[in-house]
Amino acid sequence: MKVLILPLSSSEYLTHCRATLRRHTHIYIMVMSHKVIHTIDEFNAYFRQSSTHPLVAVGDLSQADLALFLPLDFEMYCIVLMDENFGELVKGGKTMRYQPGTVFSLKPGQVVSMNLDYTTKPRGRMLAFRPELLEKSGLGRDFYMFDFFSSDVVEALELSETERGVLLNCFANIQTELHTPPDYLSTHMLRLGIGHLLSYCKRFFERQFRELRSDRGGLAGRLDEMVDSYLSSGMPAQHGQPTVAWCAEQFHLTPNYFGELVRRELHVTAQDYIQGKIVSAAQSLLAGTQMSVGEIAEELGFAYPNHFTRMFHRRVGISPLAYRSQHL
Repeated sequence: MKVLILPLSSSEYLTHCRATLRRHTHIYIMVMSHKVIHTIDEFNAYFRQSSTHPLVAVGDLSQADLALFLPLDFEMYCIVLMDENFGELVKGGKTMRYQPGTVFSLKPGQVVSMNLDYTTKPRGRMLAFRPELLEKSGLGRDFYMFDFFSSDVVEALELSETERGVLLNCFANIQTELHTPPDYLSTHMLRLGIGHLLSYCKRFFERQFRELRSDRGGLAGRLDEMVDSYLSSGMPAQHGQPTVAWCAEQFHLTPNYFGELVRRELHVTAQDYIQGKIVSAAQSLLAGTQMSVGEIAEELGFAYPNHFTRMFHRRVGISPLAYRSQHL
């Protein structure tokens, strides 16, 4: 018996396998999950290059083994600049096509892969550094600022040509340091170089965020209208309360990005905003209708009236019945 072990999401291997199975019905297929890259040496092996530092490496995607684009968890922090559209990026179970000059980030535990377009050669740069580099350092102290490592795939950074040039220069500086004969300042210089690269990424993400916020224009008004319309439509009784994920979808954003927009524009969390709208709708129904508390709870998407009563009391300070008695 012959066994073929195939990586998950590898369409090329699966196509080959189907053809093989047509010829050999006794072959069995085992599908394995993603591979974990633990060390810089393992990372550099994909680029056919030797390691010059145990915690940091920069790879040229045009020199990479195509196995790099199978599902992998790098167990390290990575910044990837895609300089060519050579397929679809898959990160966190989400797929995106991107423009040349797009940057995305990875943190330990995230799995990434590419659905490759084999007619186009990969081009770009990839920085990888182990979490140990952050220990007892200024880079580690300031690392909280680089929250883009938690971004979803659709929140990748699209660079202007000027910004792309800045980041390429940062990559080049780090690579130059990696090939400088090591001394007691080597790790310090690498931390500084990586700090510069990450700081520029943060600046450029902020620029993109401002533009997106401007393009969305009138977030508060649009959000008020959208949520009010949903709550008064009878839909909550059938489909439940509006959620952060649902609101984000209406704006074609991820929940994380939508939540950040709401926090910056309205100075509350998205969840607090939604609960405030639900309570406001409840207050109108309590004061303006003869509906029972149970009926109002059902109308607003609560599975149990006591859940509604608890939330109302927590936000208003009195029970729904006490509120009604004050507004008769």
